[in-house]
Amino acid sequence: MKKILTAVLTLCTAFGVGAKELDWKAVEKKAEGQTVYFHAWGGSQEINRYIQWANNELQQQYSVTLQHVKVTDIAESTPRLIAEKAVGKSEGGSIDLVWVNGENFKSMKENTLLFGPFTESLPNWQYVDQSLPVAVDFSEPTEGLEAPWGVGQLVFIYDEELLVAPPTSFAEMLRYAKQNPNRLSYPKPPEFHGTSFLKALLIELSNNDPALSKTATEEDFARLSPLLWTYLDEFHSVAWRRGKQFPAGTAEMIRLLDDGQLDLALTFNPNAVYSAQAAGNLEYTTKPYAMNAGALSNIHFLAIPWNATAKEGALVAINFLLSPEAQSHKGDLAVWGDPSVLEHKYLKGSAQASEQFEAIDEPHPSWQVLIEKEWLKRYGQ
Repeated sequence: MKKILTAVLTLCTAFGVGAKELDWKAVEKKAEGQTVYFHAWGGSQEINRYIQWANNELQQQYSVTLQHVKVTDIAESTPRLIAEKAVGKSEGGSIDLVWVNGENFKSMKENTLLFGPFTESLPNWQYVDQSLPVAVDFSEPTEGLEAPWGVGQLVFIYDEELLVAPPTSFAEMLRYAKQNPNRLSYPKPPEFHGTSFLKALLIELSNNDPALSKTATEEDFARLSPLLWTYLDEFHSVAWRRGKQFPAGTAEMIRLLDDGQLDLALTFNPNAVYSAQAAGNLEYTTKPYAMNAGALSNIHFLAIPWNATAKEGALVAINFLLSPEAQSHKGDLAVWGDPSVLEHKYLKGSAQASEQFEAIDEPHPSWQVLIEKEWLKRYGQ
């Protein structure tokens, strides 16, 4: 028991501690029998099935249960953590593991809601591709407080039998919408894909103004955001259901594309089209593509709250999810197709053929907060 406690204490106070200095076997032993409550987006059948597969593997290999708590937006989980912090609940927390995006990571980090640093103490950290931007999240330094899980890119899906030349810029998209009313849309913000659409749109409209990479000021927002609202006013007037209603997320957009109601769908995974085809949710004539300027891109991460009940189980789960086995299965084009954060030489099967487009960096997370707030004020109804 002393050895186990020493290992956990070492991890809690680690500042640059490497995997060789951590008694990982002791952590695995402590994790046995733990249930890890994993707050993660639940809007994709493919992702949900993958997490269930990971749960089965963790139970068989490590006697750890990964309980998927499905959320529509991880922002729903942050207030719960803040409330637990406010009442001094420093242990026995209700959340053990979170799938975070840049905005929520910044908020959790600023409110000291995260456990760590821990990433370099993971045995499977050795397989991570260090050429990827794994040390920053939406320009915020990760400082070992979250582990990379996959690569996200905002891309569009179309049926090449029905649409020969899809729009390759947002300017072209507006022209297409005017020529073909009621055929284009995007998910309703603050849903992640909808907000990503708005950020990519603002990047193009502003010629990727340098202010977007910095903390948003009132002056810069007042200067750049009118470009967005002018475009959207025009776009909504000819969009699906005239911009009075929006798809709930990427899953609904894919269904509307498959039903022939929309000409384009959105996803943050360039390989999602292939897993959707394998599941019978899209025709095999559908293809992903990015705008000519590139695809809004980021790394998505996993983090552990500071007061997690099953810290050891969460560490074991993250380490497994970073294994070549789990990353190859996740990257399988017939499973999830999520691009891996590992070096390609460690991957097997179709995960090695994962498609990626030229990347466009995310704006500073402060822009997301302001864009969502103003969008809801103008169009949220």
